[in-house]
Amino acid sequence: MLPWKRVIRPLTAFLLAAAAVTVPTAAGAHAADAADAPSSGWNDYTCKPSAAHPRPVVLVHGTFGNSVDNWLGLAPYLKHRGYCVFSLDYGRLDGVPFFHGLGPVEKSAEELDAFVDKVLAATGAAETDIVGHSQGGMMPRHYLKFLGGADEVNALVGIAPSNHGTTLNGLTALLPFFPGAEDLLNDNTPALADQIAGSDFLTRLNAGGDTVPGVRYTVIATRYDEVVTPYDSQFLTGPGVRNVLLQDLCPVDLSEHMAIGLFDRIAFHEVANALDPAHAAPTTCASAFS
Repeated sequence: MLPWKRVIRPLTAFLLAAAAVTVPTAAGAHAADAADAPSSGWNDYTCKPSAAHPRPVVLVHGTFGNSVDNWLGLAPYLKHRGYCVFSLDYGRLDGVPFFHGLGPVEKSAEELDAFVDKVLAATGAAETDIVGHSQGGMMPRHYLKFLGGADEVNALVGIAPSNHGTTLNGLTALLPFFPGAEDLLNDNTPALADQIAGSDFLTRLNAGGDTVPGVRYTVIATRYDEVVTPYDSQFLTGPGVRNVLLQDLCPVDLSEHMAIGLFDRIAFHEVANALDPAHAAPTTCASAFS
Protein backbone atom coordinates (compact mmCIF):
# COMPACT_ATOMS: atom_id res chain seq x y z
CA MET A 1 0.00 0.00 0.00
CA LEU A 2 1.35 3.47 -0.85
CA PRO A 3 2.26 5.58 2.24
CA TRP A 4 -0.35 8.26 1.52
CA LYS A 5 -3.08 5.65 1.39
CA ARG A 6 -2.19 4.64 4.92
CA VAL A 7 -3.04 8.21 5.93
CA ILE A 8 -6.15 8.68 3.80
CA ARG A 9 -7.91 5.60 5.08
CA PRO A 10 -7.71 6.46 8.80
CA LEU A 11 -8.53 10.08 8.02
CA THR A 12 -11.61 9.05 6.07
CA ALA A 13 -12.66 6.63 8.80
CA PHE A 14 -12.29 9.40 11.38
CA LEU A 15 -14.35 11.80 9.29
CA LEU A 16 -17.07 9.20 8.89
CA ALA A 17 -17.11 8.47 12.59
CA ALA A 18 -17.12 12.10 13.58
CA ALA A 19 -19.95 12.85 11.18
CA ALA A 20 -22.09 9.99 12.43
CA VAL A 21 -25.29 11.50 13.68
CA THR A 22 -26.60 8.51 15.55
CA VAL A 23 -25.38 5.41 17.26
CA PRO A 24 -27.61 2.33 17.02
CA THR A 25 -29.32 2.13 20.41
CA ALA A 26 -31.05 -1.22 20.12
CA ALA A 27 -29.92 -3.88 17.69
CA GLY A 28 -33.35 -5.46 17.64
CA ALA A 29 -34.94 -2.18 16.56
CA HIS A 30 -33.40 -2.15 13.09
CA ALA A 31 -35.74 -2.42 10.14
CA ALA A 32 -35.01 -2.75 6.43
CA ASP A 33 -37.61 -0.12 5.65
CA ALA A 34 -39.36 1.00 8.79
CA ALA A 35 -41.14 3.75 6.88
CA ASP A 36 -43.66 1.16 5.71
CA ALA A 37 -44.34 -0.51 9.05
CA PRO A 38 -45.47 0.71 12.46
CA SER A 39 -42.59 1.21 14.89
CA SER A 40 -43.34 1.60 18.60
CA GLY A 41 -46.55 3.44 17.88
CA TRP A 42 -45.39 5.70 15.09
CA ASN A 43 -45.65 5.31 11.30
CA ASP A 44 -49.30 4.44 11.81
CA TYR A 45 -50.94 5.37 8.53
CA THR A 46 -54.40 5.11 10.08
CA CYS A 47 -53.56 7.99 12.43
CA LYS A 48 -55.69 11.09 11.89
CA PRO A 49 -54.42 14.39 13.25
CA SER A 50 -56.51 15.91 16.05
CA ALA A 51 -57.85 19.44 16.28
CA ALA A 52 -55.20 20.13 18.92
CA HIS A 53 -52.40 18.86 16.67
CA PRO A 54 -53.71 19.17 13.10
CA ARG A 55 -50.42 18.49 11.31
CA PRO A 56 -48.55 15.17 11.19
CA VAL A 57 -44.90 15.30 12.21
CA VAL A 58 -42.27 13.86 9.88
CA LEU A 59 -38.98 12.90 11.58
CA VAL A 60 -35.85 13.00 9.40
CA HIS A 61 -32.81 11.10 10.68
CA GLY A 62 -29.21 12.15 10.20
CA THR A 63 -26.12 10.76 8.50
CA PHE A 64 -25.60 7.09 9.37
CA GLY A 65 -29.01 7.09 11.07
CA ASN A 66 -32.22 5.32 10.23
CA SER A 67 -35.94 5.82 10.72
CA VAL A 68 -36.06 3.77 13.93
CA ASP A 69 -32.88 4.17 15.95
CA ASN A 70 -32.68 7.95 15.59
CA TRP A 71 -36.17 8.37 17.04
CA LEU A 72 -36.54 5.85 19.87
CA GLY A 73 -36.67 8.83 22.23
CA LEU A 74 -38.47 11.62 20.39
CA ALA A 75 -41.10 9.64 18.46
CA PRO A 76 -42.76 8.16 21.58
CA TYR A 77 -42.42 11.54 23.30
CA LEU A 78 -44.46 13.20 20.55
CA LYS A 79 -46.92 10.29 20.21
CA HIS A 80 -47.64 10.54 23.93
CA ARG A 81 -48.53 14.18 23.36
CA GLY A 82 -51.08 13.34 20.70
CA TYR A 83 -49.20 13.81 17.45
CA CYS A 84 -49.35 11.59 14.39
CA VAL A 85 -45.67 10.80 13.89
CA PHE A 86 -43.89 9.38 10.85
CA SER A 87 -40.26 8.71 9.94
CA LEU A 88 -38.50 7.66 6.77
CA ASP A 89 -35.27 6.05 5.65
CA TYR A 90 -33.48 8.07 2.99
CA GLY A 91 -30.11 8.27 1.32
CA ARG A 92 -29.59 4.51 1.27
CA LEU A 93 -26.57 3.05 -0.52
CA ASP A 94 -26.55 -0.37 -2.15
CA GLY A 95 -25.13 -3.00 0.13
CA VAL A 96 -25.22 -0.80 3.25
CA PRO A 97 -27.98 -1.92 5.65
CA PHE A 98 -29.25 0.05 8.65
CA PHE A 99 -26.97 3.05 8.13
CA HIS A 100 -28.61 5.60 5.85
CA GLY A 101 -28.43 9.28 4.98
CA LEU A 102 -25.31 8.60 2.90
CA GLY A 103 -26.47 9.45 -0.63
CA PRO A 104 -26.38 12.87 -2.32
CA VAL A 105 -28.40 15.33 -0.26
CA GLU A 106 -30.34 16.59 -3.28
CA LYS A 107 -31.56 13.05 -4.01
CA SER A 108 -32.46 12.57 -0.35
CA ALA A 109 -34.58 15.73 -0.50
CA GLU A 110 -36.50 14.19 -3.40
CA GLU A 111 -37.16 11.12 -1.23
CA LEU A 112 -38.43 13.38 1.55
CA ASP A 113 -40.73 15.15 -0.92
CA ALA A 114 -42.31 11.82 -1.93
CA PHE A 115 -42.62 10.71 1.69
CA VAL A 116 -44.38 13.91 2.75
CA ASP A 117 -46.85 13.44 -0.11
CA LYS A 118 -47.52 9.92 1.17
CA VAL A 119 -48.09 11.15 4.73
CA LEU A 120 -50.38 13.97 3.67
CA ALA A 121 -52.43 11.63 1.48
CA ALA A 122 -52.82 9.12 4.32
CA THR A 123 -53.69 11.64 7.03
CA GLY A 124 -55.75 14.06 4.97
CA ALA A 125 -53.75 16.97 6.37
CA ALA A 126 -52.92 20.00 4.26
CA GLU A 127 -49.47 20.52 5.76
CA THR A 128 -46.91 18.74 7.85
CA ASP A 129 -44.25 19.77 10.34
CA ILE A 130 -40.72 18.40 9.96
CA VAL A 131 -38.25 17.67 12.74
CA GLY A 132 -34.75 16.62 11.72
CA HIS A 133 -31.46 15.80 13.41
CA SER A 134 -28.14 16.97 11.93
CA GLN A 135 -28.30 16.32 8.15
CA GLY A 136 -31.99 15.68 8.74
CA GLY A 137 -32.41 19.24 9.96
CA MET A 138 -30.58 20.71 6.98
CA MET A 139 -31.63 18.49 4.06
CA PRO A 140 -35.34 19.49 4.24
CA ARG A 141 -34.32 23.05 3.42
CA HIS A 142 -33.48 21.89 -0.12
CA TYR A 143 -36.97 20.41 -0.36
CA LEU A 144 -38.49 23.65 0.93
CA LYS A 145 -36.46 25.89 -1.35
CA PHE A 146 -36.25 23.97 -4.62
CA LEU A 147 -38.92 21.25 -4.64
CA GLY A 148 -42.05 23.14 -3.61
CA GLY A 149 -41.95 21.98 -0.01
CA ALA A 150 -42.93 25.38 1.36
CA ASP A 151 -46.48 24.68 0.16
CA GLU A 152 -46.61 21.47 2.20
CA VAL A 153 -44.69 22.36 5.36
CA ASN A 154 -45.69 24.63 8.21
CA ALA A 155 -42.55 24.38 10.35
CA LEU A 156 -39.03 22.94 10.22
CA VAL A 157 -37.33 22.15 13.50
CA GLY A 158 -33.63 21.36 13.20
CA ILE A 159 -31.85 19.63 16.09
CA ALA A 160 -28.10 20.26 15.71
CA PRO A 161 -28.57 20.77 11.94
CA SER A 162 -25.66 21.09 9.52
CA ASN A 163 -27.15 24.20 7.95
CA HIS A 164 -23.89 25.82 6.93
CA GLY A 165 -21.74 22.74 6.94
CA THR A 166 -19.09 21.69 9.39
CA THR A 167 -15.37 22.00 9.79
CA LEU A 168 -15.35 18.88 12.01
CA ASN A 169 -13.28 20.96 14.44
CA GLY A 170 -11.03 22.02 11.58
CA LEU A 171 -10.18 18.50 10.47
CA THR A 172 -11.50 19.03 6.96
CA ALA A 173 -8.86 21.72 6.48
CA LEU A 174 -6.41 18.84 6.23
CA LEU A 175 -8.07 17.40 3.13
CA PRO A 176 -6.02 19.39 0.59
CA PHE A 177 -2.86 17.90 2.08
CA PHE A 178 -3.97 14.33 1.30
CA PRO A 179 -4.29 13.80 -2.47
CA GLY A 180 -7.42 11.85 -3.31
CA ALA A 181 -9.06 12.13 0.13
CA GLU A 182 -11.84 14.46 -0.97
CA ASP A 183 -12.59 12.31 -4.03
CA LEU A 184 -12.76 9.27 -1.77
CA LEU A 185 -15.36 10.97 0.37
CA ASN A 186 -17.38 12.03 -2.66
CA ASP A 187 -17.27 8.55 -4.19
CA ASN A 188 -18.24 6.65 -1.04
CA THR A 189 -20.38 8.97 1.06
CA PRO A 190 -21.71 11.87 -1.02
CA ALA A 191 -23.79 13.20 1.88
CA LEU A 192 -20.71 13.70 4.02
CA ALA A 193 -18.93 15.58 1.26
CA ASP A 194 -22.05 17.71 0.75
CA GLN A 195 -21.95 18.75 4.42
CA ILE A 196 -18.39 20.02 4.46
CA ALA A 197 -18.47 23.79 4.94
CA GLY A 198 -18.14 25.54 1.59
CA SER A 199 -19.30 22.57 -0.50
CA ASP A 200 -21.00 23.23 -3.81
CA PHE A 201 -24.26 21.87 -2.41
CA LEU A 202 -24.28 24.17 0.62
CA THR A 203 -23.28 27.15 -1.48
CA ARG A 204 -26.36 26.62 -3.67
CA LEU A 205 -28.61 25.91 -0.70
CA ASN A 206 -27.68 29.06 1.20
CA ALA A 207 -27.43 31.43 -1.77
CA GLY A 208 -30.02 34.18 -1.55
CA GLY A 209 -30.88 33.58 2.10
CA ASP A 210 -31.44 30.77 4.55
CA THR A 211 -35.23 30.70 4.58
CA VAL A 212 -38.27 30.70 2.33
CA PRO A 213 -41.51 32.54 3.01
CA GLY A 214 -44.37 30.78 4.76
CA VAL A 215 -42.32 28.36 6.89
CA ARG A 216 -41.42 28.73 10.58
CA TYR A 217 -37.87 27.67 11.39
CA THR A 218 -36.47 26.60 14.75
CA VAL A 219 -32.87 25.56 15.35
CA ILE A 220 -31.93 23.85 18.62
CA ALA A 221 -28.16 23.68 19.13
CA THR A 222 -25.80 22.65 21.91
CA ARG A 223 -22.62 24.43 22.85
CA TYR A 224 -20.93 21.04 23.18
CA ASP A 225 -21.53 19.88 19.61
CA GLU A 226 -18.37 18.18 18.42
CA VAL A 227 -19.65 17.25 14.93
CA VAL A 228 -21.33 20.31 13.42
CA THR A 229 -18.73 22.89 14.29
CA PRO A 230 -18.67 25.68 15.13
CA TYR A 231 -22.05 25.15 16.81
CA ASP A 232 -23.35 28.61 15.87
CA SER A 233 -22.98 27.69 12.19
CA GLN A 234 -26.19 25.75 12.73
CA PHE A 235 -28.21 28.92 13.26
CA LEU A 236 -30.29 30.46 10.50
CA THR A 237 -31.05 34.04 9.62
CA GLY A 238 -34.23 35.37 8.09
CA PRO A 239 -37.92 35.87 8.79
CA GLY A 240 -39.68 33.29 10.91
CA VAL A 241 -36.47 31.99 12.52
CA ARG A 242 -35.93 31.12 16.17
CA ASN A 243 -32.43 30.01 17.16
CA VAL A 244 -32.15 28.27 20.53
CA LEU A 245 -28.98 27.36 22.42
CA LEU A 246 -29.73 24.46 24.74
CA GLN A 247 -27.50 25.84 27.50
CA ASP A 248 -29.53 29.08 27.56
CA LEU A 249 -32.47 26.92 28.63
CA CYS A 250 -30.54 24.70 31.04
CA PRO A 251 -26.92 25.72 31.74
CA VAL A 252 -26.03 22.31 33.19
CA ASP A 253 -27.17 20.37 30.12
CA LEU A 254 -24.01 18.79 28.74
CA SER A 255 -25.54 17.05 25.71
CA GLU A 256 -23.36 16.86 22.63
CA HIS A 257 -24.32 16.19 19.03
CA MET A 258 -25.79 12.71 19.40
CA ALA A 259 -27.36 13.08 22.83
CA ILE A 260 -29.37 16.18 21.91
CA GLY A 261 -31.20 14.20 19.23
CA LEU A 262 -31.35 10.77 20.83
CA PHE A 263 -32.53 11.24 24.40
CA ASP A 264 -32.33 14.82 25.68
CA ARG A 265 -35.84 15.55 26.99
CA ILE A 266 -34.98 19.21 27.51
CA ALA A 267 -34.39 19.46 23.76
CA PHE A 268 -37.54 17.38 23.18
CA HIS A 269 -39.57 19.84 25.26
CA GLU A 270 -38.33 22.67 23.08
CA VAL A 271 -39.26 20.66 19.97
CA ALA A 272 -42.81 20.38 21.34
CA ASN A 273 -42.85 24.14 21.92
CA ALA A 274 -41.75 24.75 18.34
CA LEU A 275 -44.50 22.48 17.01
CA ASP A 276 -47.19 24.19 19.08
CA PRO A 277 -45.99 27.71 19.94
CA ALA A 278 -49.47 28.84 20.94
CA HIS A 279 -49.30 26.50 23.94
CA ALA A 280 -45.56 26.66 24.61
CA ALA A 281 -44.35 26.32 28.19
CA PRO A 282 -40.95 27.56 29.36
CA THR A 283 -38.19 25.02 28.82
CA THR A 284 -35.94 24.64 31.85
CA CYS A 285 -33.74 21.97 33.42
CA ALA A 286 -36.92 20.60 35.01
CA SER A 287 -38.21 19.80 31.51
CA ALA A 288 -36.01 16.71 31.67
CA PHE A 289 -38.74 15.22 33.87
CA SER A 290 -41.74 16.40 31.87
